[in-house]
Amino acid sequence: MELAELLIILSGSLLVTAFARWRGLPAPLLTVGVALLVSFVPGVPDIEIDSEVILTVVLPPLLYSASLDVSLLNFRESRVQIQRLGIGAVVVTAFVVGGVAYLLIPDMTLPAAILVGAVVAPPDAVSAAAIGRKLGLPRKVMTVLSGESLINDAASLTLVKVFLAIVGGASLTLWQDLGIFGLAIGVGVAVGLVLGVVAHRVRMRIDDPVIENVIGLLLPFVAYILAEELSGSGVLAVVAAGLYVGFNSPRTGYATRLQERPFWAAADVLLEGFVFALIGLQLKTVVLDVAESDRGLAQSVGVAFVVLAVVVLVRPAFVFASYYAARVLRYLLLGRLLRGLRRVPALRRLRYRPQPRLDRRQLTVISWTGMRGVVTLAAVVSIPAVTDSGVPVPARDTMFLIAFVGTVGTLLLQGLTLPAVIRWLGVQDTTQRDRDLAAQLALLTTSTDETLAYVQSRRPAWEELYGPELTERAVQATTVRLVRQSEALRRGALEDAEDREPSSAERDRRRAVPRAIGQIRRELLAKRREVVLRERDAGKLDEEVMRQVLLGLDAEELAMDTNAVSSTRS
Repeated sequence: MELAELLIILSGSLLVTAFARWRGLPAPLLTVGVALLVSFVPGVPDIEIDSEVILTVVLPPLLYSASLDVSLLNFRESRVQIQRLGIGAVVVTAFVVGGVAYLLIPDMTLPAAILVGAVVAPPDAVSAAAIGRKLGLPRKVMTVLSGESLINDAASLTLVKVFLAIVGGASLTLWQDLGIFGLAIGVGVAVGLVLGVVAHRVRMRIDDPVIENVIGLLLPFVAYILAEELSGSGVLAVVAAGLYVGFNSPRTGYATRLQERPFWAAADVLLEGFVFALIGLQLKTVVLDVAESDRGLAQSVGVAFVVLAVVVLVRPAFVFASYYAARVLRYLLLGRLLRGLRRVPALRRLRYRPQPRLDRRQLTVISWTGMRGVVTLAAVVSIPAVTDSGVPVPARDTMFLIAFVGTVGTLLLQGLTLPAVIRWLGVQDTTQRDRDLAAQLALLTTSTDETLAYVQSRRPAWEELYGPELTERAVQATTVRLVRQSEALRRGALEDAEDREPSSAERDRRRAVPRAIGQIRRELLAKRREVVLRERDAGKLDEEVMRQVLLGLDAEELAMDTNAVSSTRS
């Protein structure tokens, strides 16, 4: 792909995405449709998709951005359900789809059929998460969907690697297959955690938000490439690094956080639009290639739609069967195990923490969030016409058609109907906002008590440094601000003093405030952040609520810095 073509595709997909967001339309489908129409315009060249571009340039930042927003504490709490869907559902889908494709395509070998099953196995939860967040899905459902999308890509790409080797003539035993999976998981997670720790510590030692965000920009690419070079999963490396950095992000400077979120949101929009534009531009070429093959267009399209139906139906069957089977097994096996362990005096207080329960309506919504996306496209374009050992990949053109029909078909069928399904089932959590406000109010009460106690302990030192009058003004300003925040939360409003536009008289008063008061206020802000992080780490505060509270504290410190700069200039 030439540079000019790349820029045109990026610009065009961004324009279509902007129009779709403006009109409230599904951006992925509109982008695919417009790109498909453009591909029929005379003079438009055929676009060749480079798998390396998708896998090493597009996929890492998308995964990293998603992992930054996932609550690590909620991820841990739902890890069994996430692993079951992120790994189990992918493996089952790959083998079921592979069996169907093997029966329907005469010239396709069984390893090649399972290979195409692995390609269409992983759902992309980006669209589902956006819809669920807008409609108010329960937070535990959102955690399962987001967590699944972070690890199912690794399972799919590892399966693709294994069965591509088998198609090429490699004789792998079951233990060798499991060894490849184990190595991919172990190396990927280890590389991601090491790089995440290093990146976080470097970011903590420098006081330059621009450089800190540049480090965050490079991290997913370094993690992916390094893990792949070490025979690990680049996907898991990126996810592990993102989860670690995201969990520890509240410990970095406020300016870094305020810049980081909009940057990654913009990157997501640009890269997702680019991928769906590639799908639309490539669709004509895929159809023409299949039409020129020995199987013919009608047979291949029929097979692709049968596979689409299988992909859609396998997920709900697996979701319900695996969920209830796991609950029964945990009840029978763990119950007996815990009863035996509690006979030991030192283990009598041992308790089992069950996974969050999901009702049938929530399981139905999870079953219907099987839209395919970036990874399916990346996986199918990574399949070569001839393997490294010189063996041609059978029915490769049909593999492309199956992948493209699976992606567009699930976006049309499930993506367009998911909002209606959520509303029809009534899965929205209408009380989540009230619970978040109550959690913020409880946190504010705790923070206020500890901040005022801290003020009394530090007051003698401040009076010695700045004098009694300035200290009193700073303490009064902080007390008034905390009272206003508490009143705003009790009214059910998230707006507080730092969000409203100050009057001209108030701006003049702020300019006259000496720098000493600013130093005291920053020290008190640091104390309040310390309380927030302590409550989060103790499991008493949901990370979504923590981010909302930190956003207010960050905005308050930004306003202080802005006023300081304004007063200096004036």
